[in-house]
Amino acid sequence: MFSAIASVLQLIVQPCYALTGNWWMAILLFTLITKVILFPMSIWVQKNSIVMVQLMPELNRLKVKYFGDRETIGEKQNELYKEKGYHPLLSLIPLAIQIIILFGLVDVIHSITDSGTPGTEFLGMVPVTDGGLSWVMPVLAGASAVLLGFAQNRINPLQREQSRAEKNFTNGLSIGLSLILGIFVATGMAFYWIVSNLSAIAIQALANVVMPPKKYIDYEELEASRVELDALNSLESDRKKKWYQRDPLAKREKDDYKRFFNVVGKHIVFYSEGSGFYKYFKGAIEYLLNNSDATIHYVTSDPDDQVFKISEEQPRIRPYYVGQKRLITLMMKMDADIVVTTLGDLDNFYIKRSYIRKDIEYVYMFHHMTSLPLTSTKGEYEHYDTLLCVGPHQVAEDLALEKLYGTKAKRHELVGYDLLDENIAAYKKLVADGKAKNEKPVVLIAPSWQEDNILDLCIDDMIEGLMGHGWRIIVRPHPEYTKRYRPRWDALQARYEGVSEDELYFERDFSSNTTVFTSDILITDWSSVFCEFSLSTLKPCVFMDTPMKVNNPDWEKVGIEPVDISLRNQVGVSLDPAQAKKIDEVVGEMLANPDKWHDRIEEVRAGLISNLGHGGEAAGEYLLSSMLEKQEARKAASEDGE
Repeated sequence: MFSAIASVLQLIVQPCYALTGNWWMAILLFTLITKVILFPMSIWVQKNSIVMVQLMPELNRLKVKYFGDRETIGEKQNELYKEKGYHPLLSLIPLAIQIIILFGLVDVIHSITDSGTPGTEFLGMVPVTDGGLSWVMPVLAGASAVLLGFAQNRINPLQREQSRAEKNFTNGLSIGLSLILGIFVATGMAFYWIVSNLSAIAIQALANVVMPPKKYIDYEELEASRVELDALNSLESDRKKKWYQRDPLAKREKDDYKRFFNVVGKHIVFYSEGSGFYKYFKGAIEYLLNNSDATIHYVTSDPDDQVFKISEEQPRIRPYYVGQKRLITLMMKMDADIVVTTLGDLDNFYIKRSYIRKDIEYVYMFHHMTSLPLTSTKGEYEHYDTLLCVGPHQVAEDLALEKLYGTKAKRHELVGYDLLDENIAAYKKLVADGKAKNEKPVVLIAPSWQEDNILDLCIDDMIEGLMGHGWRIIVRPHPEYTKRYRPRWDALQARYEGVSEDELYFERDFSSNTTVFTSDILITDWSSVFCEFSLSTLKPCVFMDTPMKVNNPDWEKVGIEPVDISLRNQVGVSLDPAQAKKIDEVVGEMLANPDKWHDRIEEVRAGLISNLGHGGEAAGEYLLSSMLEKQEARKAASEDGE
């Protein structure tokens, strides 16, 4: 076969020699002629490459939608290739033709050197056997491949969009092949390969002129899709391990993932982002354990979640550690009757509803008592089926949001707030134990960490107004503030380092919320800590009217005043930051009339929070009844099928 190819090639090489009178120039001219002959195929490959780049945004979003599910991604990708007419192996055809020409050129070079024509000796030398000057050819061959790779990474429409690993593999293969050819073939053939590599750059540049990539490719859309995928791929990238080390949690995560799907017929699954979220599910889980035989499947993205310790004493709680990346796949393949989470924006970002089962009831458990339109993002609860609401205000607000955005109707269950019940009980115990009584009044300053909070806007005026009245002032920043703005926090403490901690104390340990419950007055801005404080202790707050924290710009269109605003003058007093120096007058009045504030806040709490003292029980009752309904429905469907 190769002798036949050589005969065809000889028909081109001989006229080139006749024209130039030099075999080296003949090979150069031969290479250029073959490139011109094959140029239509280069345009075909260019078109195929552009199609692939056009598909990349869709492919990236497929990888986002089915993140981690390689089988489904592969199926969808092949469907897309067939639909758009993309041929993955087409780009290999030029390389295959190059190699065929190379093998055919072996006989051509031998026929030239065997003729004994003066000046052809070097043409037939092979570096690995003949050595000497012929070793120049492998170096030049490798250098030409490096130059080709450098150029292709920038002007080839497909190669420029490949990952660094893909580029390195392609370029490494080209350089390695060029070096091997340069070492093991005759210098005349290596010369052909060098010219071929260099002329390929010109051919690609010409193809870009004939078929400009920018004319056919939406690079903005491509970049947007890549950002979405990169955000997913960056999840959990901060795990502390050397680049060469295996992820220490990988095996545990893989085993738990497999164990989760080995369980058939899961009735209820809780998902927790971290150990601190168990407290929101605690009451409902305890009710289910005490009033049913249901197994609680508890998925967490925290390897140190407290649930693992709890499950040692509660064998019907089955915990699973699944990191954020694998969680995306787990949720897409979810096969339970009910899924309960505190996770906002279900189906809006990475975490999707199951595409395995369409009848799963997704239940949202609130981890705050405040407003939905103001503190939540647009569409945060849109894809849930049921909201376990803290009070009537959340029901009214979500119904108004559904109407505003025209979204599907959800089920709204008034269950209350088990965490508040726990806090009230904890505070009553502190009082009973005499630990809530202070030697002198304690004023707690506990702001949010958002921009222009109390610590950045008026803390010095506030401290000046509070000092000298015989009160103890405690400054408790949000933990996120100390992480993000450490220099500001350190500078604040330095300014008052000469003041006794008995009068002014800067709290640095946030592992306990004791100071929240034992203080007499709370000063805050837009932090939701006021609910935890006032609704648990029935003590008042001073609210500084710093710039309001808004997560949904449409909040005013809802037509309901958010409780974050209305409560400010029901459980306390609002002040302009410019009045910070006079804050002592407000605090003094509050300390002088604790009973008035106690009764007032108790009345507010009764109207705001449903099932006070029984939040966990109410949530558990709903979940249990829903599970039983689904089981009865399946049983009835099975009997009808018979």
